[in-house]
Amino acid sequence: MAKLWTSQEIASATGGAATAPFAVSGVAFDSREVTQGDLFVAMKGETTDGHRFVDKAFAQGAAGAVVSEAVDYPHVLVPDSAAALEALGRASRARMAGKVVGVTGSVGKTGTKEALFQALDRNHPGQVHRSVKSYNNHVGVPLSLSRMPRDAAFGVFEMGMNHAGELAALTRQVRPHVAIVTAIAPAHIEFFGTEAAIAEAKAEIFEGLEPGGTAIIPYDSPHIAILYEKAEKHAAHILTFGFGEEADVRVRESVPASGGGTLVTAVLPHAELCFTVAAPGEHWVSNALAVLAAVEALGGDLAAAGLALAEMPGLPGRGERRIVPVAGGEALLIDESYNANPLSMAVTLKQLGREKAARRIAVLGGMRELGSRSAELHAGLAEPLAAGQVDYAILVGQEMTPLADALGKAFPFAHVPDTAAATDLLQSEMRAGDAILVKGSNGIGLSRLVAALEETALNGEGN
Repeated sequence: MAKLWTSQEIASATGGAATAPFAVSGVAFDSREVTQGDLFVAMKGETTDGHRFVDKAFAQGAAGAVVSEAVDYPHVLVPDSAAALEALGRASRARMAGKVVGVTGSVGKTGTKEALFQALDRNHPGQVHRSVKSYNNHVGVPLSLSRMPRDAAFGVFEMGMNHAGELAALTRQVRPHVAIVTAIAPAHIEFFGTEAAIAEAKAEIFEGLEPGGTAIIPYDSPHIAILYEKAEKHAAHILTFGFGEEADVRVRESVPASGGGTLVTAVLPHAELCFTVAAPGEHWVSNALAVLAAVEALGGDLAAAGLALAEMPGLPGRGERRIVPVAGGEALLIDESYNANPLSMAVTLKQLGREKAARRIAVLGGMRELGSRSAELHAGLAEPLAAGQVDYAILVGQEMTPLADALGKAFPFAHVPDTAAATDLLQSEMRAGDAILVKGSNGIGLSRLVAALEETALNGEGN
């Protein structure tokens, strides 16, 4: 395996002391994710202490560790393991000579990051690094940075936040050449009060731009002025993307494609491109425009990016489409179980309305971190439900009570207390030809419902 870090490099980056020479090929701070040759970073948290799992990490193949307490294995001893991980991430970014992209936004971060990775990797196979899963916070970003190969041509990093100032700190670690804001929505509004304040916080990503860097912002956002004003202070170039005629990267024409995607003709500052977006929905067209804007800013291959967008599969929990067996045939399951906010709920329900199906069923879990506006924003889903031509809804959890009240008796739905009840009800209700959308905040646990249906499919069962 390729050498990522030596013990001496780790000690130099972190200011620690190495007890023995070793080399590692990867980095992990969760002992369950350690693989052969990894560096295990033992961090102390509020509820646990990574030092308790050092034995397990080395049993799974760790080649060394970063610790703040001496252990009986090759290690680098530091005063604070979390600070050491951040320092290692900064050192990784400093030695990387390629181009770096940072991605943030209220919705679409992970999908856009993955799509951009696919677009760049198509022309530079094996030379593009990106953050895995949704590792986008104060520990996920330095972990993703520290894992970046020293000879990477590109790095693509997702950055998230739920308080002001968090993105400013993360973007100064990532130091992107290109910074993307996908969209602004009332996600985490509990901590901000207004969408405008969320836009201000998301715009912090531009503070870390490298000299000569490019800011990419959503033209159609009602908060474009906030984003643009911030970008002007830090970016040498600004590209807007969207459906509006004045956007720098915009849709000239779009029509539905076979398989649920969209055939798009896009206009860019120096090109026009016709391509297919495999993932269904207008939100994915918007994500694709942001990807093309980034490829344009990086001087990449737009045609290769178009091919990547046409072949990109859905992501688990973020739009993955699965066929599940039911009595007499099959049903389509659309897995959006990872996250939800009012904007993403509206766009996915709109897309559900476009699915050709005998019935459209929406399984909706509560949206978290909406603060004092929670009841209002949940009740507001009544209109998107109707617009999405949903035939039946299963509402999951206490947060959905305002929506249940708003729907009243005019709309066919059931309101259940938890995911287990929703699973039982859906399995009894599903019929051949149904299109079923499953969406809610991750904490609701609707991924367990999806897993249960997948298990049924693997066992070849139907109701």
